[in-house]
Amino acid sequence: MNILVIGSGGREHALVWKIKQSQKAGKVFCAPGNAGTANLARNVPIPADDIEGLARFAKENLVALTVVGPEGPLCDGIVDLFHEQGLTIFGPSKAAAQLEGSKDFMKNVVTSAQAPTAAYETHTIREEAVEALARFPNGVVVKADGLAAGKGVVVCDTKDDAVDAIDRMMGQMEFGAAGATVVLEEKLVGEEASVLVFCDGERYYMMPAAQDHKRIGDGDTGPNTGGMGAYSPAPVVTPEILQEIEKLIIEPVIKTMRGMGAPYRGVLYAGIMITAEGPKVLEFNCRFGDPECQPVMMRLKSDIVPLLAACAKGVLPVDPPEWDQRASVCVVMAAGGYPGPYQKGKTIWGLDQAATMKDVMVFHAGTKLDRQNVVTSGGRVLGVTSLGDSVAAAVELAYKAVGIISWEGAVYRTDIARRALSR
Repeated sequence: MNILVIGSGGREHALVWKIKQSQKAGKVFCAPGNAGTANLARNVPIPADDIEGLARFAKENLVALTVVGPEGPLCDGIVDLFHEQGLTIFGPSKAAAQLEGSKDFMKNVVTSAQAPTAAYETHTIREEAVEALARFPNGVVVKADGLAAGKGVVVCDTKDDAVDAIDRMMGQMEFGAAGATVVLEEKLVGEEASVLVFCDGERYYMMPAAQDHKRIGDGDTGPNTGGMGAYSPAPVVTPEILQEIEKLIIEPVIKTMRGMGAPYRGVLYAGIMITAEGPKVLEFNCRFGDPECQPVMMRLKSDIVPLLAACAKGVLPVDPPEWDQRASVCVVMAAGGYPGPYQKGKTIWGLDQAATMKDVMVFHAGTKLDRQNVVTSGGRVLGVTSLGDSVAAAVELAYKAVGIISWEGAVYRTDIARRALSR
C-alpha cells in the first residue's frame, strides 16, 4: 500500500524508517520531510498544516494510509477532512485531539474519568490568575491552554516567577492565542515518565514506558525545549506502576472519551508524574512524542503498518505488538542558541561514518539537503539513537556516535538517561 507520513521532524523520520521495513509498504511519501526521510521516502513539498493540499495529494497518489506526526494538523481537523473524503488516516479526530489542543479540556476529561491528577484552576483574566496564585502555596505550574510547541509550560517555585509566566502568556502573548487562557496547576513532586498507547477507540495496547529530558542543560537546567533526549524503558515505571497507570488513567480516560462521543483513535501519549502517592497525569498528547518516538520505534519488533491501519479503522488485532527487550537511548543534537535564536545552514559532518555503526540510527529533524551536503535547518537537528543490552550500554553507544558527528555550534546534553543510570 502507498503510505504518507506527515511532518518533518525526528519523529517522522523514525516512523518512515519503521514503515519502510514493512512488507505491506509500497510507495512511502513524507510531507514535507527532511534530509533523512529523503533517503527512505519521496519528500513532498506540502506543509504539514496544509490539510486540504495533503488530502488532494493522498487522493491523487492512491495513498491507502496516512500517518500524522505533529499535533497541529490533528487539532486542525485533518482526520475529519480525510474521513469526509473516504481516506484512511491514523490519528484522533479534531474533537479527540483537544486532549492536547486544550489543557483545560484535558483536565476536565481526566476529572470526569476520576483519574489521579494535580489540582488546577483555569483563568482567562490576568488579574484573577495572579490572585489565584495564593491558593498554590507549594509552587505552581503555569500552562498556556493551547498548543505552544511544547514550550508553553512554566514550573514556578516563587510567586514572582508565576506572575512573570502569566504576564508572558496573557500580557505579552508570547504564545499567541494559545496563552490567552492559562491553566494553573499544583506543582507535583516526583519523577516524570511518558507512556504511549496504540488505541482504536475502544481497545488499546500499551507501549514500553519512556522518559524524556525537556530542559536544554545538563541536570535539567535552563529553559524547556521540545526535548533534548529520551530513553526506553524508564526504570521508574516498574511493571506494577505501569499496571496502575493502565487501570487508573489509560483505561478510564479512553472509556470517558468514548462516552463523550469522541472515541480516541491513534497514539495516546500520557505524561505521568510518579509521586509518593502514586502516578498522576501531567498531560496528554495526541501523537507520538518527539524524541520518545525514536527509542520506542527502535524497540518495536512487530510490523508497524498493520498496527497503524488497524487503529485507524477501529479494529486492533488480537495479538499485541512485540518489543525488543534491549534498551534504547536517543541523544538530541541541537543548534547553538536553541531554544532561543540559532543559525541555520551549517554543514553536518560524520553522518556517513555514524551510519555504519551497528545498533545506531541517526534520525534527522532540522536538516535539509544543500547540493551534496546535509545542513542544519532547525533548532533540534538530529536524534542519535542506539540499542544496548542495558541503558548504560545504549548510552555509551549513543554518545560514541554523537562524538563522530559535528557542525559549527552543535550542542547536546551529556547526561541523557542519568536518572536510569542512578538507579
